[in-house]
Amino acid sequence: MYAVILAGGGGTRLWPRSRQSQPKQFVDITGSGRTMIQATAERLGQLVADDQLYVITGASFAEITHSQLPQLRDRQVIVEPSGRNSAPAIGLSCIHLQHRDPDAVAAFLPADHVIPDSERFQAALRRAEEAAQAGYLVTLGVTPTFPHTGYGYIKCGAILPSQQADNLPIFTVERFLEKPNRATAEYFLNEGGYYWNAGIFVCRVDRMLAEIERQLPEVFQRLQQIGAALDTEQGPAVLGQAWQEMPSISIDYGVMERAERVVMAPLSAGWNDVGSWDALQAVLQQDVQNNYVAKGETLAIGSEGNIVYSDKYFVALIDVNDLVVVETDNALLIGHKTQMQRVKEVVEQLRDQGRTDLL
Repeated sequence: MYAVILAGGGGTRLWPRSRQSQPKQFVDITGSGRTMIQATAERLGQLVADDQLYVITGASFAEITHSQLPQLRDRQVIVEPSGRNSAPAIGLSCIHLQHRDPDAVAAFLPADHVIPDSERFQAALRRAEEAAQAGYLVTLGVTPTFPHTGYGYIKCGAILPSQQADNLPIFTVERFLEKPNRATAEYFLNEGGYYWNAGIFVCRVDRMLAEIERQLPEVFQRLQQIGAALDTEQGPAVLGQAWQEMPSISIDYGVMERAERVVMAPLSAGWNDVGSWDALQAVLQQDVQNNYVAKGETLAIGSEGNIVYSDKYFVALIDVNDLVVVETDNALLIGHKTQMQRVKEVVEQLRDQGRTDLL
């Protein structure tokens, strides 16, 4: 099986550690000693050989990708001229893989997820690969643990009769659902049969390209132009021109929601997309002072429930609770952990003020 790590995102809600020059996928957000993209590659274990691992990312991140994943050859880092969302990115990856191996089965996975249980993750991918070989488009659905309103959901249907081995069933997908309000999320959790959409897909590349051709003909036409010029002198110029005209659309909305033969493999492996600083509470252990310290030395007096990330300074907390404290070389973020979605407002205002030194 091949794997394509999608590493083109910006991660603005993890400012100030995630910046334009080094977004969160190239940073050690959790204090594990590995960046998120390194952890993603390592998590694949023996399922994917080094020469079958690919990364698709922006041109400005090609060098840092090679430095953090030195096992990759030049051809294994696919460069997007600019961001066009996940459908064109996955389509471009499929073109490259098909050029190398027309029968390729590939997993497409974001670079910035935290999945502590690698063994269960690999087991889910193995089951997904089996279904993909049979011609299905497979999405991984995370077993929900609470009524999260920040994730899309998947409503699954019946178990495929031929996919019941090893207590890891494959389900048909009834529909994809947008991020719900609290009451709806609670209903999903109580009703059962609803899963968080992890944005991880496994399929034969020819099946994915066939769906793109059927549903996104404008995208497919440009992918075909790019594919015809691969490994030629005209290749870079054709890519640049076709990409300028490439529509921007997500793989969920553009393809998966209306695709044929879509199934879901459940994933129960502690998955978290770490979309904002408060998400670290779900992936870090509490220290003896009941705080969550991703990085740095911290002393807390009468302070609990705080999340701390400090690059170089000692942090002392006195009689404060439920704060996020993030220190980097030229910025300090302090806020209540229930308001971390508003970090994007900080980024927007800095951009409006022309503070590129802080972005």
